[in-house]
Amino acid sequence: MRVRRVLAALSTLAVGAVLTACSASGTADVRLAADTPSSTQASAAPATAPASKPAKAKPVMAAGVPCTITAKACVSLSGKQAWLLDEGKIVYGPVKMLPGKKATPTPVGRWQVEYKKKLHRSSEFNGAPMPNSVFFAPGGIALHEGSLSRYSAGCVHLSNAASLKFYNSLEKGDEVQVVR
Repeated sequence: MRVRRVLAALSTLAVGAVLTACSASGTADVRLAADTPSSTQASAAPATAPASKPAKAKPVMAAGVPCTITAKACVSLSGKQAWLLDEGKIVYGPVKMLPGKKATPTPVGRWQVEYKKKLHRSSEFNGAPMPNSVFFAPGGIALHEGSLSRYSAGCVHLSNAASLKFYNSLEKGDEVQVVR
């Protein structure tokens, strides 16, 4: 029984010595022997907490439209309206437009004008005319003159006057935003 008390006392002294040694060396934490880093790891600089990512800035919305100030063209699918913008200010619109039908919807997102073609004919729909085409999304999706009473196959139909204004105002690389 006495031996057990001595061993317990020695064990307590040993733990105290380890804690003191750790505190004296500047190490704030105590690890079990199995978790103790090797001598090469121990000499390395202490690990720092990963830097937290800065909060994403909220996009700045343009006044009077459902798009941000970076858009040059804004298309609202639910409102069936489109606008031209310059530095977040409306310069034209709203104008009536008609998007793609449910089976072939106009894609939502931020796009860039890829190219323009004044008298484009559809290769997909028997050479159907697509005057004043401004192509902005994959699959041949464009803003162009089209019926305002018949849904498109994904494009944005505009009146003749509106399609001409969009065609003349937008340039390759300009941002087109399509929102629900």
